[in-house]
Amino acid sequence: MSLIRLNDVSKKYDPKLIFHEIYFRLSKGDRVGLIGKNGVGKTTVLRLILSQEEPTSGTIEIENGVKIGYFSQFSELNDDLSVQKILEGVFSDIQAIEEELFQIELALEESSKGKKLRDLIDRQAHLIEEMDRSDGWTYQSRIDTVLNKLGFSKEYRNKPVSQLSGGWRNRSALAKILLEEPDILLLDEPTNYLDITGLEWLEQWLNKLKGALIIISHDRHFLDLVVNKIVEIENYHFQEYEGNFTQYIREKRIRIKTLERQFQHEEELLAFEAEAITDRNEARKDPSGTLKRKLASIKKQAEPRPVDKIITSLYDGIRVGNKICRIEGLTKAYNNHSLFRDLTLDIQRGERITVIGPNGCGKTTLLKVLTGIEDSDAGKILWEKNVEYSYYNQVFDELDPDDSVSHSVNILSLTFTAPRKQVNKFLAMMQFSELDLDQKIGTLSGGQRARVALAKCLLSGSSLIILDEPTNHLDLTSTQVMERALIHFPGAVVVVSHDRFFIDKIATRLIIFDESGTLRDFNGNWTIWQASLAQ
Repeated sequence: MSLIRLNDVSKKYDPKLIFHEIYFRLSKGDRVGLIGKNGVGKTTVLRLILSQEEPTSGTIEIENGVKIGYFSQFSELNDDLSVQKILEGVFSDIQAIEEELFQIELALEESSKGKKLRDLIDRQAHLIEEMDRSDGWTYQSRIDTVLNKLGFSKEYRNKPVSQLSGGWRNRSALAKILLEEPDILLLDEPTNYLDITGLEWLEQWLNKLKGALIIISHDRHFLDLVVNKIVEIENYHFQEYEGNFTQYIREKRIRIKTLERQFQHEEELLAFEAEAITDRNEARKDPSGTLKRKLASIKKQAEPRPVDKIITSLYDGIRVGNKICRIEGLTKAYNNHSLFRDLTLDIQRGERITVIGPNGCGKTTLLKVLTGIEDSDAGKILWEKNVEYSYYNQVFDELDPDDSVSHSVNILSLTFTAPRKQVNKFLAMMQFSELDLDQKIGTLSGGQRARVALAKCLLSGSSLIILDEPTNHLDLTSTQVMERALIHFPGAVVVVSHDRFFIDKIATRLIIFDESGTLRDFNGNWTIWQASLAQ
């Protein structure tokens, strides 16, 4: 039985067509990953299902009595109650049963016989059966599990939600919607504020979901573990693929060869994606052997593919020394809580260092100390002569809203001397059309501004690129292009990320935080590290 039916649905924001003549069915047990480039209408699909918008034509049917839950990266609770109290309110019906059972117990102590006693016992049995059916005995444990896995300390659980930061209010909203267990769960980028521990728990939670799920996400590892169907919005239509993200990559590579209209480099980017999937599977089986094979393949210097040629032609003019900087004994604490201590490492040309760890452990603070935005408590950073860095967060914050996309990118030292045609090819791969290049940055969406900032970092000509969660606001194609650029970047890269697929594709080295401030240095990527732990 279909819970949601889209019948011949079209949506248009005059004069822009979003999608045309869409047919789609969502049934119980479906876990759909909704993907597509930024601006193709993924969030619009959810808004249509929620009746927040009306289709231009066609109909949307929702099965009677179906309960829909919705969460987005912008969802926030705002209440004077604590998140603990708000989540307990989700189970108000169970609490009412608990209270009635308590009152029955008191009444039973006073009633020794007769019809009243029998009625109380019958009512008690009925309520106990109801508690068993709804698994009501464990609701406090379920609340504790959700709050624990989403990183809520005792202090944050009992603080009024209105006093929490936007990120914690967002996580509060996610906790609430999960505990409500709707028949249909609509999730729009739910992973942006979660660390890897939170992600792994959410994956397990969603796999136990009894209803149906539609999720918008660019986290490929997450999609691989959660969904059983991919729906891609492409050329104004839905294209459905059975299976998870890995199966989608395989099926689309076959399908794309038969399409007349296709993005110039799309098949090539899919080939890179398929290679990454193969690498991950091999790494799980033989982590040390995989690392050796990767190093050997780099030495072969195979003829680059067209996508790589566009990138490497721009990087030909960058000259980087072997050493970028040395970090000695770096230590930082807040309110007597150690974030990291005695961190010592060299950053050298060609290294792509990924910093991972739970939320709040100090990953972003490390980047701020590295870039001089914050001071360390101890230790020092020794930069090599003439080394410059490009810090994504800083570049994003300093974008001029009155500047055009084209001018903002083409005034950089690297692009100033590079052929304009090559720069525009790179921007086209980053999903900027010729019309986009003339737009003022202030008129762009958040995702588009993120792409401008990323392009400026990648084309800055700096010796070191520093990125903090760069995949959060990018569509899949832009992420793939960024990965190719980072792989070929002749300098060094330091990146904070919880995107495990991204980490696997670009990382040569991991800096692993734990909550005690202890750091571990590991040569390899996410899958090699996990396989090593398993062995």
